[in-house]
Amino acid sequence: MKRLAIGLSDFKELIEEDFYYFDKTSFIDEVVKDGAKVKLFARPRRFGKTLNMSMLKYFFDIKEADENRKLFKNLYIEKTESFKEQGQYPVIFLSLKDLKTTTWEEMEKDIKSTVASLFSEYKY
Repeated sequence: MKRLAIGLSDFKELIEEDFYYFDKTSFIDEVVKDGAKVKLFARPRRFGKTLNMSMLKYFFDIKEADENRKLFKNLYIEKTESFKEQGQYPVIFLSLKDLKTTTWEEMEKDIKSTVASLFSEYKY
């Protein structure tokens, strides 16, 4: 039985664990066709910003491209010309949503730690 994905922000987990999903992959097509150098995702809290960024990561990332391709089976994007862009680019995914601190100093420390971890992931 399908479940509701309340608070879930990882696209891969959402698809693989068979949660209900409203297909938003037309957004990927929009991003590809738009060609903008910068995108600003201004949405209120809990409106799916991280989930959409996760979806973009799994779509574009060259790392595990063949495995990630399966995530988009039977979704809108699979039927578009933009699907040829799947798995073609290196992607750096950075989210600060899980950083919870009470002071700026703690936040600065956590941001530095997060960036350092990300950096070590791409040492090559």
